[in-house]
Amino acid sequence: MKFGAVPLAEAEGAILAHSVALPKGRLRKGVTLDAIALSKLSAAGVHHVTVARMEADDVHEDRAAERLAEALVPDPAAVHLRVAPASTGRVNIYATQNGVVQIDAAKINAVNAVHPMVTVATVPEWHRSAARGMVATVKIIAYAAPEAAVAAACEAGQDALALRPVTHTRALLIQTSVGGRDDSAKGQRAMGQRFDRMGVALGPKTVVPHEAEALRQALVAAAPDYDMLCILTGSATSDLYDVAPEAVRAAGGDVVHYGMPVDPGNLLFWGHLGDVPVIGLPGCARSPALNGADWVLERLLCDVPVRPQDIMGMGVGGLLKEPPSRPAPRETA
Repeated sequence: MKFGAVPLAEAEGAILAHSVALPKGRLRKGVTLDAIALSKLSAAGVHHVTVARMEADDVHEDRAAERLAEALVPDPAAVHLRVAPASTGRVNIYATQNGVVQIDAAKINAVNAVHPMVTVATVPEWHRSAARGMVATVKIIAYAAPEAAVAAACEAGQDALALRPVTHTRALLIQTSVGGRDDSAKGQRAMGQRFDRMGVALGPKTVVPHEAEALRQALVAAAPDYDMLCILTGSATSDLYDVAPEAVRAAGGDVVHYGMPVDPGNLLFWGHLGDVPVIGLPGCARSPALNGADWVLERLLCDVPVRPQDIMGMGVGGLLKEPPSRPAPRETA
């Protein structure tokens, strides 16, 4: 692409590179200068303008952005995304349902390595998105990009984006009380907010004594009616064989993993009872603030496999903001 200042007489058909103020309004950058635009500029006393002129092997910014977005999301409906029309070299990509965003980071990095003018920005991988939330934007930086670069980017980015929608829509939170103390309202409220934003129905408040047998009975009774079970104990789960994990095993389930390198959220465990995922929540889940359990819960609600190595890989970026209500803050002075 040729870029530079030219006299008005040589500017017809070129792309205006810088906006120009006129007596009435302004001529915005990115417009193709036709006879009418040039007449307005001349009447305003403008004699030279900075323009970009496409060469034979250039692709206009809008068309380049469209092609790349089509490569990233070849079948938007199939992956629960919507690709918006191109404007000023940009195409935005939106979720059509509640869910988490599946991103092939290697492909996105490969696209962005092709040419400085060809870019894609996304939300973080497995980021929770509401319906109509923006998950990515394609931007061609300067009016046009070389055909070879556009073609290479499209090849590198094939099928790099998808939304995994919520598939588990009926959840129950089982809380335990210690010594007859019932402070379950806070936990029910915070978890209700989490499920509500994912479009998941939360069952009635359920509180049982902090005993493995009582919790086992509650899990067995709930499993046929719910497709997600969460446990929030009145006393923190301090070991893989503490009350809550033992209750899951006694109910016929499996505990897949305990502990995570995310703070707040260290004391999480998860497993399953038949086909129903079971999450043992850390105490910080009583706060609506982001914690490690959110990352696991959101993925499981969307049928994203969560392996122990996935959880253990969450440490980088896992130091989250500490809620003011935390009983044992990281720093006390």
